[in-house]
Parts: sequence; structure tokens; C-alpha cells
Amino acid sequence: MILSASIVGSGELVATTALGAEAGFVLLWLVVFSTFVKVAVQIELARWTIATGQPAITGFNKVPPRIGPLGWINVLWVLLALSKLLQLGGIVGGTAIAFSTLMPIGGDPLGFTSILAWTCFVAVGSIALLWSNRYTLIERGAMLLVVVFTFVTVLIALGLPLTPFAYDGAALAGGLTFLIPAGALGAALAMFGITGVGADEITFYTYWCLEKGYARWTGPNDGSDEWARRARGWIRVMYKDALVSWVIYTFGTLAFYLMGASVLHPQGLVPEGNETITTLSRLYTDVLGTWASVVFLIGAIAVLGSTMWASIPSWSRMYTNVLALFGVLDWHDPVARLRWIRIFTVALPLIWAAAYLTIQSPVVMVQIGGVATGIFLFAAVVAVWWLRRHETDPRLHGGRTFTVLLVVSSVAIGLLGVYTMLDVFGVTPG
Repeated sequence: MILSASIVGSGELVATTALGAEAGFVLLWLVVFSTFVKVAVQIELARWTIATGQPAITGFNKVPPRIGPLGWINVLWVLLALSKLLQLGGIVGGTAIAFSTLMPIGGDPLGFTSILAWTCFVAVGSIALLWSNRYTLIERGAMLLVVVFTFVTVLIALGLPLTPFAYDGAALAGGLTFLIPAGALGAALAMFGITGVGADEITFYTYWCLEKGYARWTGPNDGSDEWARRARGWIRVMYKDALVSWVIYTFGTLAFYLMGASVLHPQGLVPEGNETITTLSRLYTDVLGTWASVVFLIGAIAVLGSTMWASIPSWSRMYTNVLALFGVLDWHDPVARLRWIRIFTVALPLIWAAAYLTIQSPVVMVQIGGVATGIFLFAAVVAVWWLRRHETDPRLHGGRTFTVLLVVSSVAIGLLGVYTMLDVFGVTPG
């Protein structure tokens, strides 16, 4: 559920809906493809973590060649982390705008005074929440709201054929033609990188496999059949994680895309700037009436807030792991590790808030993070195969069907990663 809360957020509510609003139904196939194709990579990296008791950043650093103290993949991860400052800033901003629209301060809900006040509240409140160790209470509440909000959105999307914003079989079929309109290429690449289980979720899921005890209860590999049996048992638990979260975010992603394509696209409405949340609220109000605005805003706060609250402890652990690679601390020293995690727990929300107040364009900020994520996915695939070959006990490898799925996923991610890099550097793929 932590994984689901982190996934069902900016990618689904902002990037996916914006893509539907911009391109219509034509990219429906990419939404389905994006949510499905990355699961095998997530599972394989988590399998390695359960087998070795090590987190992803440590594993990435083993893949040659190295550049100083960092492997080349972790050099890319540092660049990804910088882009994620913008993406998480966009999430902080989106949450603040939703709060401000719901309860404006100083009159104008989109005025700087109200936005500033709520941005500070979101950042400082998140720090206080996590520092007080009362995260579990909010986590459960946010989980419930995310599930309810996603369920309601799915129901609305399924009910659209009964409204003035109806879609039909021809529209859905047109979305399965495997085309990417030139004008929507950037938004499509961002959506692929950020929807479903992205490179950052693939990476920090390994930390939760450690935190939740999957690797600890498996124990060190002593070569025995008993160890292999325990490992396979916890890997089966991890498979259930992946399956449940996949079902939740796939239905949520499809619903948000369908609503963007059906409700916003025909009206020429594309979420942008500080009007992002206001525009997105039309998904509910245009279909159900103005009374639904409050429901949407509460749901948006839950979806974006839960992503932020899950991201703070996750990114804090990854940053701390990178510092350990530089020799700043001993990763295996729990006191030092916790101290640095707490430092980042305070610093990151403040940095994200400052990034949003500087740029104030949640959609663009989220899309920048999505493009960087798409590029890093390629590096994550390379790492997964290297670690599988050199470190994962062969007794724990997936069966033939899973291996075929992993190969297909890897090839697809690799091709799109190369395509993304070419597009970023202005090279037209031929």
C-alpha cells in the first residue's frame, strides 16, 4: 500500500490527465503499456534485494564502469535526483493549490499570499508529521482516501458514455493504434516515465523490502535449502505487493486518462501553471456538477499528499545511501543512518517547496521529472540484468514465463529510453 500511495499521485492525476487532455484517445495504448511493462524490472530488482539484503543504490554501484566513488548508474541517479527536486516540488505545489482552492487565505485562492501560506503549511506540516512518528495514522487515512478517490474516478470514467462527454468503441479502438502524435511526444515520454512503477519507485521499493523485513527474515545466504525456501516465500509476498499495486494504479491511470481525453480534450482544456488543479477539477464538476468540486479537491490532496508523504522517507533513505558510498557515513551503522535520514526528512520538503515557489508550474515540473525517469529506467534495466547474473542465487530466478516478460520489458524500456535521450538532445530518430 505504501507503493500504491507513492505511485497513484502526480503521474496519474497530473501527467496522465494532461496527456489525455492534449492528445485525446490516441495514446490510450501507451497508458496500458506504461503501467504493465515496468513491473518485471521492479520484481527482479526486489528479488535481488531479498536474496542479498542490500538496497538498490548499493547494487547500482557495483555495475561497471565506475566514475570515482560512484558507478555510472549512480551518476545518472544523481542527475535523476536533481530532476526529481522539480517533480516533487510540483507535487508540493499541486497539494498547496488544492488546499488553497478549498480554503483560500487572503481572498484569491490562486494569489501568491494564499499559495505561499499553503506551500509552507504543506512542507512544514509534512516534516512535523514524519518527525513525530505519527505517519502511520495519516498513512492509513491517505490510503483510504486514495482508494476511495481512485474508485470514484474509475466509476465516473466508466459512466462517461451516459453523459454529454461520452466515448464509444471507435474512440477506444483509435487509442490502440500504437501511434504517438508529434505534438504530444514530450508529454507522452514524460507520462511513460512517471506513470506506473517508475524508476524511482523501482529503486526505493527495495528499501521498503528491507524496512518491512522481507530480506531480514530471509537471512544471509548460507547455501542451504532452508534459506532458499525462506527466500522463495518472501519473494512470493513481494509478488503479491507488485500485483496488488499494479491493479490499483492501472485502473487509476486508465480512469484519469479517459477522463482527460473525454472531458478536457473536447473543450480544449489542458492543465498548466497554477490553474492546474482548477482545470483538473473540471473532470468532476463538468460531469457531476459544481458540488463535486469539494470531493475532487479532497481527493487531489489525498492523492498528491500521499505521494509526497511516501516519497519523503523513501528519498531520505536513498540520499543517505549515496552519502554512504562517498564515505560520509557507514550505511550499516543504524545510529548514523537514522541521523542522516532525519536530516533529509527536514531538508527535502523545504527544498521541494522552494523549487515550486520559484517555478510555479506543477505540470511542467512533473513532466521534467517524468522524462528524466524514462531515461534512468534504461540504466535500471542494465543494473537488473547485471545483478541477476552476478549476485542473485540462481535458485531464486523466475520461471521461463517471467524471464520472457523480463526480456520484453527490458527491450521496450531500452528502446524508449534511447528514444527519450535522442529527443532530449534534439536528435530526430530515423
